[in-house]
Amino acid sequence: MVDSSSDAEAGSTEARQSRRWRRLRAPARADLLAIGAYVLLGVFVCANYWVDVNHRVSSHLPTDHSWFEWLFAHGAYSLRHLEDPLFSARQNAPDGVNLMANTSLLGVTLPLAPLTWAFGPQVTYALYLGGALAATSATSYWMLSRHLVSSRGAAFVGGAFLGFAPGIIHHANGQPNFVSNFLLPLIVVRVLRLGEPGRWLRNGVVLGLLVAYQIFINEEMLLLTALACAVVVPLHVAFRWSLMRARLWTYLRALGVGGLLALLLAGYPIWYQFNGPQSYRGLQGGVFHNWGEDLRAFVTYSRDTIAGSPEVEKTIGITEQNTWLGWPLVGLAVLLAVLLWRSSVAARIAGLLGAGFALASLGRQVRVDGELTDHEGPWHLLPEDLPLVEMMMPTRLSLVTVAAVGVLVALGWNEVAKSRGGAPARVRILGYAAIALALLPIVPRPLPAMHVDPPPHFITSGAWRPYVPAGRTLVPVPIPSNVHGLSTLRWSALTQHAFPIPAGYFIGPDAEGNGVFGAPSRPTSLLIYGTMDRGAAPVVTEENRRQAVEDLRFWNASVVVLGDHPSAPALHVLLAGLLGPGQRVDDVWLWDVRPLVG
Repeated sequence: MVDSSSDAEAGSTEARQSRRWRRLRAPARADLLAIGAYVLLGVFVCANYWVDVNHRVSSHLPTDHSWFEWLFAHGAYSLRHLEDPLFSARQNAPDGVNLMANTSLLGVTLPLAPLTWAFGPQVTYALYLGGALAATSATSYWMLSRHLVSSRGAAFVGGAFLGFAPGIIHHANGQPNFVSNFLLPLIVVRVLRLGEPGRWLRNGVVLGLLVAYQIFINEEMLLLTALACAVVVPLHVAFRWSLMRARLWTYLRALGVGGLLALLLAGYPIWYQFNGPQSYRGLQGGVFHNWGEDLRAFVTYSRDTIAGSPEVEKTIGITEQNTWLGWPLVGLAVLLAVLLWRSSVAARIAGLLGAGFALASLGRQVRVDGELTDHEGPWHLLPEDLPLVEMMMPTRLSLVTVAAVGVLVALGWNEVAKSRGGAPARVRILGYAAIALALLPIVPRPLPAMHVDPPPHFITSGAWRPYVPAGRTLVPVPIPSNVHGLSTLRWSALTQHAFPIPAGYFIGPDAEGNGVFGAPSRPTSLLIYGTMDRGAAPVVTEENRRQAVEDLRFWNASVVVLGDHPSAPALHVLLAGLLGPGQRVDDVWLWDVRPLVG
């Protein structure tokens, strides 16, 4: 028998919800729909991870993916044990890692520590990655709809592009710090509002708080935003001098407040980055200087878009894919900049900004179709050892160009929307279609992912604990590095730093204090990596055994653990030659080296 009272109650609830939705103003409903669409798109982009979230990593940058899982575990570990989050002794034992001098993402890993405790760093990583993409689109939508365009449709399209542009999706392959751009639109808006009469103190404080927090998310994107603002603000003043000249003193006071507050909040961590333990100077003689954007990249489709192909990585995609807009969108952006030049100051500024940073992104030597040409790029004018510049990758300046294109697209859509009632319907349809057709080829695909085996049961069950007393190190084989040992780095991440490990995946100082990728190799590490590369163990000498004991003492090791690995047979032969016969414990080979190292 049907319960009519229950049906009536359900119907009444639905009616109340329907009325509540209708009472929302149309702009508010548009805002909610836009945010919902961005969230769905974020889920779609990360769909391949959710197929098996505990055993999937980026197939494009698997080691970067594992590094950021390790960082989420670091935030959880630091908070649980109330340890300094700026440094970790759980990787690269005994020297540790300066997290401020690496892409630590502390502004995210610390607040999300409860999520990591509950579900592990794999789940936190996947949730955050999709959420960061959606959040960047949402704040971009807010910036555009509240300060630049009147059409919610224009703001939605622009926000979607700014959050999910090809260059951003490329970095979503293992580098969530480069998709964590949700504060940048807020910073840009606040910078442009610093001159508001009567609000210099409030605006300065808000800017200082935003900048300080962004430092703990991604300093490089903050630097790019600062460089962009250093162009936008003078252009804005020049184009609106009659209005802005009366506000300059207010602007400067607010800027001073923001700068002082940011320095107060982030000054010590920045000092620690450059002067704390395991800090470094430069990076391998400016290794990134020739990584300029390929001229063909601007008009090519990225691998991760529906019009792209993996073939591009054989030529021009071997470094990074930061612009990759395709001919239609590049042509549309240029056309919009020309058509809106006289009527829109914002379009004028966006056009100049995009062109300027596109030129700057070419680096020291112009590259075309994957080949360096004889033509010098703008970076040849800069000294190679110029502070900050020596650490920058020129191609990433083109991300500012991408942002400028997003603004132009939103302005173009807004112009079409404003023409309602003035232009024939077919003209408006043609305008919308031109923008849509330019954007359609760069709609993102789900990020490629690959299976990765879980850590050995010996590790996940805690069976290792009797072998690793406090203050000692577990040496996993392969020893983690920037090239080898993806699986063993995850042993540390997925146990949430239960034990310290030697070496690892990070940037630290060499013997001269210059930045290098990973720990300086020790003789035993090189023997292990060489065995993996050759697929066979070398003849072990007494000198090899002596060096192995010396290395184990340096690492303060208590146990060496070899799990399942494609090179496990050869590595087992090597370790047996160095350390004697091991013992099979659970699903690993184990060498208790405490009698050897003391």
